[in-house]
Amino acid sequence: MQTQPIDFQPPAEEAAAFLLPVKTSLFADRADRFAALAAGHSLGDWLGFLGKLTRAQHDALQALPELPLPDAATLAQAHSHGMPPLNASSLGHPACWRDVLRQLAATLGPDASDAARDSFATLAAADDAHLENLADMLLAGAPEADHGAVLPFVAAALQVVFTAQASQLAASQLQTLDAHGVCPCCGSLPVASVVRLGAAINNLRYLHCSLCNTEWNVPRAVCTACDTDKGVALHEVAGSNGAVRAETCDSCKSYLKIVYQEKDPNVDPVADDLATLALDLLVDEAGYQRSGPNLLLIGAHSG
Repeated sequence: MQTQPIDFQPPAEEAAAFLLPVKTSLFADRADRFAALAAGHSLGDWLGFLGKLTRAQHDALQALPELPLPDAATLAQAHSHGMPPLNASSLGHPACWRDVLRQLAATLGPDASDAARDSFATLAAADDAHLENLADMLLAGAPEADHGAVLPFVAAALQVVFTAQASQLAASQLQTLDAHGVCPCCGSLPVASVVRLGAAINNLRYLHCSLCNTEWNVPRAVCTACDTDKGVALHEVAGSNGAVRAETCDSCKSYLKIVYQEKDPNVDPVADDLATLALDLLVDEAGYQRSGPNLLLIGAHSG
């Protein structure tokens, strides 16, 4: 494992604070990335299956009508109290996520592995109350091992509806939260951070939400879990091109991946995170714990 000190130059102009998900392209681009990463990869079958899952997420998202958002009074209250407008832990979620889940199961089930097909069958047979219990468990950040095989698919459906809602908001409806390490849109933890290319955001770092795919600007060379700038370092697997690194913090002993568009313009925080599990093993063995989840990894199996 190679370790590098962090070199950071502050931007010359103020960054865009928030980047909301683009409904028409986010999952399609991610599916393409999964497919590219799967080629020749030791986890190629699994990554290829996740590419199909992500493509199904794209199709489900395009088919959704505009979803109801919290009413004006609820949004105003969230803003005045410094809370996310789509707070996943307190405001609930659109019931149509269950229809999305069943659509994903119907699309992917016929060509899935035996294990995944069994999970889809379990979900298809579940009543609404059981599915809601699974969603609540996932959104509370307390997944139970007994349900591990089905939770990635529950997460995939919830990602679709929360991404749909987030894409309907305006950036002006978001605000920087006191807790910089949680999503200002839905309150979830980030899956990774992205150092982006682009005229207005070049070389700026954004955390990427594990649930609604919103991004928010955070300083580089600062721990995204505890906000310290002491003892923060970057690590990469020897021989890699540096497009994906792990940012570790010696203060809180946490880490999170960071991906660099400058190294590879096609990097995706979800897909590249799952394609670099060897890096997780290295920093895990060094005593660091991951600070944010990849929701497609919970109890995951190949398709």
